[in-house]
Amino acid sequence: MSDSNMINAETRELTGKGPARRMRAEGRMPAIIYGGKGEPVGVSMSIRDLNKELRRSGFFTRLYDLKVNDETMRVLPRDVQLHPVTDVPMHADFLRFVKGAKIAVFVAVRFEGQEECEGLKRGGVINVVRHEIELICPVESIPEGLVADIASMNIGDSVHISDIELPEDVTPTITDRDFTVATIAAPTVHVEEVAEEGEEGEEGEGMEGEGTEGESEDSAENSGDSDS
Repeated sequence: MSDSNMINAETRELTGKGPARRMRAEGRMPAIIYGGKGEPVGVSMSIRDLNKELRRSGFFTRLYDLKVNDETMRVLPRDVQLHPVTDVPMHADFLRFVKGAKIAVFVAVRFEGQEECEGLKRGGVINVVRHEIELICPVESIPEGLVADIASMNIGDSVHISDIELPEDVTPTITDRDFTVATIAAPTVHVEEVAEEGEEGEEGEGMEGEGTEGESEDSAENSGDSDS
């Protein structure tokens, strides 16, 4: 289960571009809490606090206790809009926690056993097909990450979703095939361009032949002189 963390927030009454712009100028950003049986709640939070959490691994699979004034709401981050140039958070969406509810979420894959992997020892490389896998799971049971063990793999072998242990009640969104997560690919061989020695040899032979022909003509002239 993902650990719960705290973020402080405040309710906000005004909406629109103007109030949001003024809010960001003060170092805060708008956010929305939705889902469950409650009405959507507009809040504001520190850009610095949100950005700090966003940079931590597994942000979108981690439950948070969002303290809004005197009330605490357990939520799951669902989306963060970033500034197109600076990548500073501008808006966030949080899903209200409902025990037992299932959602689709992307979970990162971590590869272990590289040191023991025979395929890597032979010069192969890990070709990762899916860095993340989309799973259907209860909100309270979202795995922080998935582990793929490649210790016993050789060049040409593959890791499929069936090779990865999933928590109970957690299933991939793709169920119609045992899809590939990664493979151990053969090393890439770079062939350097080498001068064609054969052509150089032919040119050398041609020059050598011309020299021989000249020598034959000189010999013929010398022979004629001696006869006269």
